[in-house]
Amino acid sequence: MAGASPDRDDSGLISLTVPEAEAGARLDQFLARQAGYSRARVQRWLKAGLVLVNDLAQSASYKVRPGDRITLTVPPPEPGFLAAEPLPLDIIFEDGDIIVVNKPPGLVVHPGAGHRGGTLLNALLAHCPELQDIGDVSRPGLVHRLDKDTSGLLVAAKTALAHESLVRQFQARQVDKTYVALVWGRFKTKTGEIEKEIGRHPSERQKMSVHARRGKAAVTQWRVLEEFAPPLTLVELKPRTGRTHQLRVHLASLGHPVVGDAAYGGGAARLKAEPRLRGLKPLVTRQLLHARNLGFSHPRTGEAMAFEAPLPEDFQQILELLKEREMK
Repeated sequence: MAGASPDRDDSGLISLTVPEAEAGARLDQFLARQAGYSRARVQRWLKAGLVLVNDLAQSASYKVRPGDRITLTVPPPEPGFLAAEPLPLDIIFEDGDIIVVNKPPGLVVHPGAGHRGGTLLNALLAHCPELQDIGDVSRPGLVHRLDKDTSGLLVAAKTALAHESLVRQFQARQVDKTYVALVWGRFKTKTGEIEKEIGRHPSERQKMSVHARRGKAAVTQWRVLEEFAPPLTLVELKPRTGRTHQLRVHLASLGHPVVGDAAYGGGAARLKAEPRLRGLKPLVTRQLLHARNLGFSHPRTGEAMAFEAPLPEDFQQILELLKEREMK
């Protein structure tokens, strides 16, 4: 928007003057637009007293007035900031606002306990350094995530505008996500919906559960795609909410855990116990869950965007083996 023209000096100080066109805008929204940072980050800086309006501190909800002089002191990067690492990326789509990638199984999305580097986020920062200043300082650019051993589509924001829009779309459940999973057992019907609250497991804090003391609403729609012996079922899943481990927990609650998911009852022990699947055991090294489709509105143009990622090689190989056995 014309008129603000932020001035930046080498010390990290940004100075702006509010133009007539921005009269009445919230302070946090004005700064996010004009300075190019996410609204969440601007709000943290406001609380820290790093923003002054006419030399006075103001709240995020302050309505700016034409001629207001605003200064923002951008803090230096925190110790241990995220390192950019030139790791391979399977880029499905990219423009000035967003990047959509196909995450391979086994890759952690962002650094955390036990994973200080070598993550998808480290690779994204090397490919598009502008992510460093977008959104949460610990997970810049990210608006959602996939479990380490879940493969498939993930979108990241390259601009503050894109970050705010995508976060809003995820929160409003306007993002269309479709997964494919190979699970244990047979379903009684070909389609259905699971509506069970999900929260932290009462005793195993690293896991989630439908029996949590304080669960949150969670809804998953499912559809049978194909059935195999002994029995296994390939299903399509559409999460209508975005809880941690939602699909894995919901499927396990029905008695149909994802094949290879040791945390929720579908792992190697179950493969070993089934004589007809012992030959499959060496091929199953993770939960067979794949984020196949992702759809949302482009943050800048509003255009409907839809992407699809094929099943990764390990998943395809297992399905081919199961189909070959069906033909014998």
